[in-house]
Amino acid sequence: MGTGTFAAARWVTWGGLQSQLDQPVMTYINRCWPGLGFVVAVVCALLIASATRAGELGIDGTHFTLDGQRVFLLGVSYYGGCARSPELMARDFDDVRERGVNWVRVWATWDMYDAQPAVGEDGAAQEPAISHLRELVRLASDRGLVVDVTLHRGGVLTTHVAHVAAVRTLARELLPWRNVYIDVANERDVRDARYVSTQECRELRDAIREVDSRRLVTASSYLGSAEELRDFLTVTRLDFITPHLPRGAADPARTHGRVARYLRWMNEMGQTVPVHLQEPFRRDYGAWQPQPDDFLTDLRGGVAGGAAGWCLHNGSRREGADHEPRRCFDLRPERGPFLHTLDSAERAVLEAMGTIGRIP
Repeated sequence: MGTGTFAAARWVTWGGLQSQLDQPVMTYINRCWPGLGFVVAVVCALLIASATRAGELGIDGTHFTLDGQRVFLLGVSYYGGCARSPELMARDFDDVRERGVNWVRVWATWDMYDAQPAVGEDGAAQEPAISHLRELVRLASDRGLVVDVTLHRGGVLTTHVAHVAAVRTLARELLPWRNVYIDVANERDVRDARYVSTQECRELRDAIREVDSRRLVTASSYLGSAEELRDFLTVTRLDFITPHLPRGAADPARTHGRVARYLRWMNEMGQTVPVHLQEPFRRDYGAWQPQPDDFLTDLRGGVAGGAAGWCLHNGSRREGADHEPRRCFDLRPERGPFLHTLDSAERAVLEAMGTIGRIP
């Protein structure tokens, strides 16, 4: 067996997993059955790939799919996840998976509370955060979790050129894993530093597709009218919408109608994609402090209206010097397990929501 063939047999890499084959066994096989070593190498590579590959995220009409099977994405905000240790990531993912969660949202540009973003001001990968992101995606993949990797304009990325470079970086770094979608621009229609035009969204999407033609891409926004929705879908050609809806005490009861309205508008324009409720209201955001029933009403309304996913959003208190509790906004290892960062109301929602967020 040639040097290259032996290397292929001895080391097989798939999604960051490295598996060593026994060298004496391979040498014996090659001596007795010339050429068989190459076949063994290929078979081992296929077996390892099969064993470690997460479900591939896809779309079927207005639904998400994993390996072709329809699935409702039921998730939690995990914004500062790149600051975690692998041990805490694994514990967090086991904890939420046991409660029915099948996706998490992490930010590649998160820099609050001394967190290092995974991409720098020029859009290039930053160590160690980019390695932490890869490990996060791998651990999620091992547990059947989908990962939303979000970027935003402003903060780390201040120019379109850097933004394009950043999405290319992420597309390359995350290429082996199929359990990921990318939100290229959080709240892109807010007219401040976050603003990203529909044409820029299209260019960000195209930059990703040049690296990875199958990666699903979105950009979160409000989309308050049929005209805004039509312009957004027509120009950006993104795969699904992630509307960030109003956050008031009366809004959970309106979610059913709002989701159904998005789907009606899309049916009328002949272009239907999933509606993903990626970032609903949260506690400690404003004067209204939502209770467990508010979250569950919102989730039920989303499911009944035809949404493809919903998130238990959480984050830091907007008032106060230390912004405690910070929840997913500060996930440095010293903060402890993710479940411990949530308050009692949020933990109650987490325990109940798994029975609601199912494909009807």
